[in-house]
Amino acid sequence: MGIRSLTRIEAEHRAALLTVERYEVDIDLTALPEGPEVRCVSTVTFTCREPGAQTFVDCAAQVRTATLNGIAVTATGDGRIPLPGLAEHNVLRVESVQADTATGEGVHKATDPADGEVYVWMSFEPDEARFVWACFDQPDLKAPHAFTVTAPASWTVTSNSGGARVEELEQARRWVFPDTPPLSVYNTVINAGPFHEIRREIDGYDLGLFARRSLAEVLDRDADEVFTLTGQGLAFFGEVFAMPFPQRKYDQVFMPEFGGAMENYGCVSWSDGFLRRAAPTPAERELFAKVLLHEMAHMWFGNIVTMRWWDDLWLNEAFAEFACHWAAERATRYTDAWAGHLVGGKLKAYLADQGPVSHPIHQPIHDVAQAASIFDNITYPKGASVLQQLMTYVGEEHFRAGMAGYFARHAWGNTTLQDLIDALAEGGGRDLGAWRTAWLATAGTDRFSLERTGETVTLVTTGTPRPQVLAVGAYSTDDEEGGALKRTALVRVEVTQPRTDVPGLPPTADLLLINDDDLTFATTRPDATARDAFFRTAARLPSAISRGVAVATVWDMLTTGEATAAEAGQCITAVLAAETSDAVIEPCLTLAATVAELWAAPGERGELTAAVARVCRNLAAQPGRRQVALRGLARTASTADDLAWLREQAGDDVDLHWRALVREAELGRDVPSETGLLLERDPDPDAWVRALTVRAALPDAAAKAEVWQRLAVDRAVPLHAVGQVAAAFWRPAQDALLAPYAQHYLDAVPHLHQGGMIPAMVFTNHLFPVYGIDPAYIETARLTGDKAAPVVRNTLLERSDSVRRMLHARTGGS
Repeated sequence: MGIRSLTRIEAEHRAALLTVERYEVDIDLTALPEGPEVRCVSTVTFTCREPGAQTFVDCAAQVRTATLNGIAVTATGDGRIPLPGLAEHNVLRVESVQADTATGEGVHKATDPADGEVYVWMSFEPDEARFVWACFDQPDLKAPHAFTVTAPASWTVTSNSGGARVEELEQARRWVFPDTPPLSVYNTVINAGPFHEIRREIDGYDLGLFARRSLAEVLDRDADEVFTLTGQGLAFFGEVFAMPFPQRKYDQVFMPEFGGAMENYGCVSWSDGFLRRAAPTPAERELFAKVLLHEMAHMWFGNIVTMRWWDDLWLNEAFAEFACHWAAERATRYTDAWAGHLVGGKLKAYLADQGPVSHPIHQPIHDVAQAASIFDNITYPKGASVLQQLMTYVGEEHFRAGMAGYFARHAWGNTTLQDLIDALAEGGGRDLGAWRTAWLATAGTDRFSLERTGETVTLVTTGTPRPQVLAVGAYSTDDEEGGALKRTALVRVEVTQPRTDVPGLPPTADLLLINDDDLTFATTRPDATARDAFFRTAARLPSAISRGVAVATVWDMLTTGEATAAEAGQCITAVLAAETSDAVIEPCLTLAATVAELWAAPGERGELTAAVARVCRNLAAQPGRRQVALRGLARTASTADDLAWLREQAGDDVDLHWRALVREAELGRDVPSETGLLLERDPDPDAWVRALTVRAALPDAAAKAEVWQRLAVDRAVPLHAVGQVAAAFWRPAQDALLAPYAQHYLDAVPHLHQGGMIPAMVFTNHLFPVYGIDPAYIETARLTGDKAAPVVRNTLLERSDSVRRMLHARTGGS
């Protein structure tokens, strides 16, 4: 019998019936160093408003014993235990075992290849706590949790509340944690292992960092930056939400084989892939800061105040994504964070919102399985951009007042969209009903263009636009600055109709930029008469955000077939050569290389790639750009001279040598012996993944078969590195070698959901073929995906739409 997914109706009925008073969860990890089992005893105390009624508790682990008020109850094999004849006050006790800690949901055991040490992490969003212990696994049944964990004597255990009392046992230790505040079960966590730990006190908070011992040197290198960012974030959010984080301890745990990061209250789990083995680039540092601030924002949005049901997931994720950029620009040194967002996540959101997976930010969710499919580019980067527009629309002061009222009113409870809208409307004194309907209940993206009639400039969109405030910038050539463009006017307008006059723009402007300062979520198009000039002059714009707006327009025109890969590639490469912002230069380099590699026709690919390589060699002369430029060259080097120069510049940089080897492997050079030597030199405990990446790029049938087995079948590659290995596997000019793996992917689709939501998204996205296929394959893949789990189906649909557009661009639209 399959594991059932909780429906909204079931959750509403259960929430109306029950109040959960507390969880007491005893967890035994002592079998893990040698075996796979996690043993749990979950004792749940709860009341029932209708004595005599029945309900069920969620438990998808193996149930050993279960009693309700001392009477045995029996699991049904579908992830549930029926609870008949409820009393007014109830005590449920369930003993369970989860033996699948290698590929299952909820809990994972990882063995460090460097020293054989074992680490275990738990991660439960959206409903994976039930795979570890018995619980009411829905967000609106919040309760205090008391965790007691028995673990090997050499291990450290982390959990939400910190400050555990540790008891010495024979060959083990017992960690007794204080009660958490009322939390949804998916916000709870246990991590354990022989960690390297660093602690520091900042502004009265006791901050902790943890990583596996083999990464101690890397954690030590980054600790000052992490502690600084953590202190800055806690101070900023405490002020703007008028509610300091209410717990003294705040831990961050970097775990092997973890995907992304998870906002567990007071104890954030991270993939230790974020601990870069080479010195991080500026963009990598900024990404780290934004992820840290995103997860921290969840302490308020998601943990202290939690959505009632998953249709309001955006209350968690969109707000956290918005807030991390807000905090980064206001409280940290990453003052171009929104510019980085514009040329990164926002471009993905524009594409998704114009494709088959577009959906309203707020939409009905039938069950949790469907909820797992909307952790996507609509909920995250579009949601963040829409909230940025909302703050612009109501004004930041009013926005902050609304947020303060929201948290004061709803702390430790559950909310819906209407609760938030009411708080913001109250804070700003403005009716947000129309805004809510247009932005949150309606899918799709507005597109703006300009019409000029004499000195009159009109902002035009098809149909009725969403209510929004945006800006139009006017730019003129500044001969004293070598022909750079200088902004001579910036006009903000509030848009409510298909046509909006934009007064005050100088008639002699050389370029008019719609959505200047990137205040809204809308695609734009240059004046038809100025299209070619727009492509030529985008690189001359004076700021990272203005250049980013231009790049967003060019990229959108490429994805919709209104610009060729050659036009887009030349424009973005020119912007790359002129870019000065650390937040933008690396994502811009990635875009330029991606256009050449994935979007260009085979006959154009070489020249576009060579153009990016030339820019990289020039940028490498600038000390602050050197690392990023050499990495870009490692991706785009095409000549023997490029490769030799790259090797010379790499010196003792092991990371750059790996990147150069991948490129040389792709080009058919003899690399096995050098791979072995580099593997011996590299201190990274996961260096074997770099060697596998080199092998993945080889134009060799045996190598492709071996890599596919380890990557897609065995799932031996850590989640954070799956994209790296897959990108090396799917290479241009290897179509004949890659063609069989298109069918292998289709064969894998029914099983891609295994391991939980994050692995499902990672494998479905990165394993999708980008070479060796034709448009007919896209349709076959979609039909195959229609039968898959919702998270797989939606991820496949989004990725297949992107690849369809790539194929269209490669063939010139034919």
